[in-house]
Amino acid sequence: MKKRILIVVGTRPNFVKITQFKKVAKNFSNLELKIAHTGQHFDEKMSDIFLKQFHLEVDYFLNIENGSPNNLIAKILLKLEEVISSFKPDLLLCVGDVNSTLAAAICANKLNIKLGHIESGLRSDDREMPEEINRILTDELSDLCFVTEKSGVENLLKTGKNDHQIAFVGNTMIDTLVHFEDEIEKSTILEELALNKSNYILTTIHRPSNVDSKEGLLKMIALFQQISFQKTVVFPIHPRTKNNLLKFDLFDKLYKISNLKIINPQNYFAFQKLIKYSFCLITDSGGIQEETTFQKIPCLTLRENTERPSTILEGTNQLMPFDADKIQSFIQNLQNGVAKESKIPAFWDGKATERILQKCSQYLS
Repeated sequence: MKKRILIVVGTRPNFVKITQFKKVAKNFSNLELKIAHTGQHFDEKMSDIFLKQFHLEVDYFLNIENGSPNNLIAKILLKLEEVISSFKPDLLLCVGDVNSTLAAAICANKLNIKLGHIESGLRSDDREMPEEINRILTDELSDLCFVTEKSGVENLLKTGKNDHQIAFVGNTMIDTLVHFEDEIEKSTILEELALNKSNYILTTIHRPSNVDSKEGLLKMIALFQQISFQKTVVFPIHPRTKNNLLKFDLFDKLYKISNLKIINPQNYFAFQKLIKYSFCLITDSGGIQEETTFQKIPCLTLRENTERPSTILEGTNQLMPFDADKIQSFIQNLQNGVAKESKIPAFWDGKATERILQKCSQYLS
């Protein structure tokens, strides 16, 4: 009898991390794998197009309407229990660090289902980040911890996990980049935006600490005003950022910056092509730090910490406070040919999904 695995996802970054699971699972005769989508991120323009681009077949849609974290988690627990009762998985896999991840982990624990955590062991050591609490609690409940980088192994061992529970498998986000390389290259986004390769700065800024206050938004606008003198700035604007700009009556001030291209959030292929051919990237995001490291694009992360230290120790990433003068100096150094040496971390080779399912197959045998 085949062993059943249920993967639970909830947000667009989660989708990127599981695109190869159904395909690879077909190589394991003892496994049956299904995907449940909580609906934490679902809108036709973004989530639906991601699923279509990845040819990702979701077996269970929980259709949870977003609300407060408590409300969301409670609804997921109830809906996911119904799915588990129907499918009867031997192992539940949850992904990343979002509220859907924690909800899935709690549900598996209360229903006595074995739990695996994909992207386990990452730590920012900043407990003011909701994602950090989600990571800690999910790892505590997990029977199998699938790790993307060396720091994850060290963090998990400190918490009492043993070697048998930890699998250093690599990064499934890179599996997606490798598998869809041709589709990314075919994107026409550069032509659509009249961009020249390596001659624009790509930016993503959406974290509450940066965009939820008028002061933070004015800092962002001042930054764009300053660096747009050096290069064209491309800014896929996050709904949260846009809504707050409108709320504080600042959108027109941003829109008037002459060398700034404000664009809507992009589909996966278009955005990855923008990353691949950018001069550098300025962000406050998490996964982008990994994608730029793989593409060997200089990345400046406007945060005091990162849960992905390999992107700094080995990759192209650099942490920096939100200081326009320091950021401008960083860009000037790049223009002068001064960039940090980097390499792609171990196991970021497009085969992480295979390693995860191999471990699952052995564990369930």
